[in-house]
Amino acid sequence: MSSFKEINYESLNLNPFVMLKDEWGLLSAGGPEKHNTMTIAWGSFGVMWNKPVMTVVVRPQRYTYEFVENNDLFTISFFPDGHKKALGILGTKSGRDCDKIAESGLTPTFVDDTLAFEEANLIFVCRKLHGGQQLDASKFIDKSLDKENYPENDHHYFYIGEIVKVLQK
Repeated sequence: MSSFKEINYESLNLNPFVMLKDEWGLLSAGGPEKHNTMTIAWGSFGVMWNKPVMTVVVRPQRYTYEFVENNDLFTISFFPDGHKKALGILGTKSGRDCDKIAESGLTPTFVDDTLAFEEANLIFVCRKLHGGQQLDASKFIDKSLDKENYPENDHHYFYIGEIVKVLQK
């Protein structure tokens, strides 16, 4: 972690739309003994309850769900170019079935006892403020969104985390 410097979130100059949709990130939770991560391309940055926050979503069948659900902190790690293959592995394989982190070639590190990655260039450490609420399919105004995104009826759980630390290389 010595290659990272803690910065103020207000000093960031970033495009969250490109970061999430095109570059992807890793949502991670858990401590040194037991942890997991998954690739994300959906989420949001913003301000809620007068706090800087990131909202992440996790489907209930994802192994990472139980780690986000059962821990107070989670991280979102973003990477420089050249890590798409690793992120692909971490987004398509389950930590229940294999050591996907080892397969990815990324190096786990721990920030405040929660999982992040040495190869990242930007890490957000978030403290859960609200979570465990599942998207209610009956509330879709545009019903096509439910049909297109949830054919298995596996609606995401939402977690709002206060950004308590930002680490940058």
